[in-house]
Amino acid sequence: MARSITAQSAGKGLAELAMRPREDPPLRKVLDQCRQTFVLMLVLTTVIELLSVTPLLYMINVFDRVISSRSGITLVSLTVMVVALYVFWSSMEWMRSRLMVRLSLRIDWDLSADVFDASFRRYVGRKNVNVHQLLGDMLNLRQFLTGAPLLALMSAPFALVFIVIAAFFHPYLAAFALVASVLMVVFTYLSLKVSGPILKEAEDANAEAGRVAASSLRHAEATLALGMLGAVRSRWHEQHRQFLTKQVYASEASGLTGGFTGFLSKALPSLQMGLAAYLAIQGLITGGMVIVASLMISRALGPLNQLVSNWQSIVKARQAYDRLNQLLLEDEKHQHSMQLPPPIGQLDVSELIAVPPGHDKPVLIGIQFSLSPGQVLAVVGPSAAGKSSLVKLLLGLWRPAKGSVRLDSVELCDWSHDEVGPLVGYVPQEIDFLEGTVAENIARLGEVDAEKVVHAAQLIGMHEAILAFPQGYETLLGDAGFNLSGGQRQRLAIARAIYGMPKYVVMDEPNSNLDEVGEAALVKTIEALKANGSTVVITTHRPRLISAVDRMLVLRSGKQIAFGPAQDILEAVRKLQVVGAGGATPAAAPQRPAPAVAAIGGAA
Repeated sequence: MARSITAQSAGKGLAELAMRPREDPPLRKVLDQCRQTFVLMLVLTTVIELLSVTPLLYMINVFDRVISSRSGITLVSLTVMVVALYVFWSSMEWMRSRLMVRLSLRIDWDLSADVFDASFRRYVGRKNVNVHQLLGDMLNLRQFLTGAPLLALMSAPFALVFIVIAAFFHPYLAAFALVASVLMVVFTYLSLKVSGPILKEAEDANAEAGRVAASSLRHAEATLALGMLGAVRSRWHEQHRQFLTKQVYASEASGLTGGFTGFLSKALPSLQMGLAAYLAIQGLITGGMVIVASLMISRALGPLNQLVSNWQSIVKARQAYDRLNQLLLEDEKHQHSMQLPPPIGQLDVSELIAVPPGHDKPVLIGIQFSLSPGQVLAVVGPSAAGKSSLVKLLLGLWRPAKGSVRLDSVELCDWSHDEVGPLVGYVPQEIDFLEGTVAENIARLGEVDAEKVVHAAQLIGMHEAILAFPQGYETLLGDAGFNLSGGQRQRLAIARAIYGMPKYVVMDEPNSNLDEVGEAALVKTIEALKANGSTVVITTHRPRLISAVDRMLVLRSGKQIAFGPAQDILEAVRKLQVVGAGGATPAAAPQRPAPAVAAIGGAA
């Protein structure tokens, strides 16, 4: 009873956490924690931008004082002072670059693991997610924080400094610099306003083309063998063509305003010098100021030009920021999950309705059953009955549209897979192994317990076969590893699922590639799990496994046809089959399991 109360309290705690109001974006939280670093970087940028007037002041003093006075002492003094300022200037830039690198590493360390986990969880739920793009967003964000785009944003406001300095020379020079800056800002804004949305669509199309290409590579052998390369290429090329088309549209849209911006950046320094020369002719400024004036407008427009040249990188960083925030916000419930006791195997499915992620049509309706620890359930039914969909719900990979799937009174889809995953077993239909040894894959890439690894392999009858591998349990698996047969692959997946004898095991068609010896080993494994007090759910088309189960659930077209003791349902099926052969239906024959006959018959 205490155990049940604890589990119910934990489930209630999870529900309360799920109902919390949405907080600030996760990336903003991390950036807020780095506020002092940003302030220090801004202070350093201010000092650096003020020091950037050093060469201008040196030039004007050389032209107006040193050359006119022919004083070597003045020249040496100015040069020594300027060199000292250059050293200080360079040290400030070095400190700022170090801060930027540390900041980017801090953000990467704090978020990369969460982004990696959230990307995988989203892919499991939706499949059409570009995981490479999401992981690449972290790189884009880190590069933004360590490179020229961030510096361009911080330096842009300091264009006003040079306009103020120009005002000390003459108000006309300051007015000219101000008008030039406004023109640059206006045309830059127009260019980005027009091309920005199209450029975003182009980036999305490019990402989709990359996802299609990566997805196609996973089926490369079948694609080549079946002559499907042309069709696959056409699908990829369609996405790639959309990317190129939208990129061209974006370039053409920004071409006119971008060309005018380029014209201004070339012409304005000369026009500024012409204005300064006129003022010098009128005796309003000195000759040295004429030379400096052309450089002054270049320095005023320099930060704006840097902003324009780096704007595409800034936009990409902003898009990466938004995507990462959306990803982490959707995954936020996993970060707040509280620690729960290990499961004991009480499974309760209530009024379950399932809709696959990204769809609106239910694939399961009204599923309801319960299993106690130590019971084994066989889920049977024809193809497309909903067996694999039920498996995803029983593992918490999908969230029910209605109803619940509770393990020890805790909603499985709300239970962190990092916590409950190592305590359950799962055999998928499509079996793959990650890069690692046989022992590491059986141990789920965690710390290898040799005794548990060997025990799992022996239960499923793979110990001797593994010892015959080139390096035994140290044989490498994965894409470039040892080539396994279908039966060996399936039995290793079962060994991985029962590693540590978990209290809750779900197997989706675990005998589809097994021979008679393999099926006998699987039956032995199920019996061992049952003796261990584990709750086991298997989907199967083979009658041999049905004889080893306690309960049977019959599905057809996503609906529950029958659920109960396996022997009762099998006996009812036998009677109905005999009745069908004799042509009459006895009054005592149970009527509810009748549809199960077709379901089990089709499955067999």
